[in-house]
Amino acid sequence: MYSRCLLVLAAALGVALAQESFKCPDDFGFYPHQVSCDKYWKCDNGVAELKTCGNGLAFDATDSKYLTENCDYLHNVDCGERTQLEPPISTPHCERLYGIFPDEKSCDVFWNCWNGEASRYQCSPGLAYDREARVCMWADQVPECRTEEVANGFSCHIPGESSVVGSFSRHAHPEDCRKYYICLEGSAREYGCPIGTVFKIGDTDGTGNCEDPEDVPGCEDYYGDLDLKTIRKNELLSGLPHDSQARNPQPNKQVKPRPTKEN
Repeated sequence: MYSRCLLVLAAALGVALAQESFKCPDDFGFYPHQVSCDKYWKCDNGVAELKTCGNGLAFDATDSKYLTENCDYLHNVDCGERTQLEPPISTPHCERLYGIFPDEKSCDVFWNCWNGEASRYQCSPGLAYDREARVCMWADQVPECRTEEVANGFSCHIPGESSVVGSFSRHAHPEDCRKYYICLEGSAREYGCPIGTVFKIGDTDGTGNCEDPEDVPGCEDYYGDLDLKTIRKNELLSGLPHDSQARNPQPNKQVKPRPTKEN
C-alpha cells in the first residue's frame, strides 16, 4: 500500500514538473502554457520564463509567429484546451481584478474593472447590459431583464381603438427631457438621447429628434452645471466595448419634468 502511494505521488509530481518545464522553440518569443490560459512562456536567448497575466486576463495565442506578448480580457480569448485559470481575486463589483462585469442589482449598469478598481457605467434609457454579448441592448432582448417594466406604462395603442399610433414613431417622455419612446409595430420602448442633448418634439405627431438643449424650450437647463466636454472626453478614452450605447455613462442629476405644451 505504501509503495503504491509513492508511485501515485511520483506520477503527480512528474505531471506537475512537465507542466512547469518548457523548451524554447526559438531564442525569442511568447508561447502559450500547456494547460493554463492565463499563463505563458517568455523566451529570451533561449531561456524560458513562466509569466502570469493579471487576474481576469488570459494570454492571447493567436499570433502564429509567437512574437506578441498580449494578455486580454478572458471573454476575448479562445482558450481551447488551456482550461486552467488562477483562482479569482475579487473586489467590490469585480469578480476578478480585470474584466467587465454586470451590476449585482441593476440591469442597465455594468462595471469596468482594472487592477481591482471598478468604474461604473450605465446604459442609455431603455437599454440593458447583455452579459453574453457584453454590450447594451434593448432591455426586452436581455433574458434576465425581461421582467422589468421597459416603457413605464406608455402605450402605442390609440385609446378606445384597436389601431396603433404608427409602425415607427417617436414620442416624448412626459417627465424627462432626455428620454423618449419609440413605437415599433405597436410595442413601446423607452430610449434616450446622447449625452448633451434632449428630445425635441417634431412638428407632426410621432416625430422628433435629439437636439441641443438651448433649442428646446423648457429644457435649456436640463444638464445644469455638468461639464459636458469632460464627460464626452472621458467617453472617448474609456476603452470599453465598441458599442456606442455601452460607452455612454449617465451623469448623476436631478431629473426635471418636461414642459407640457400649451393648448
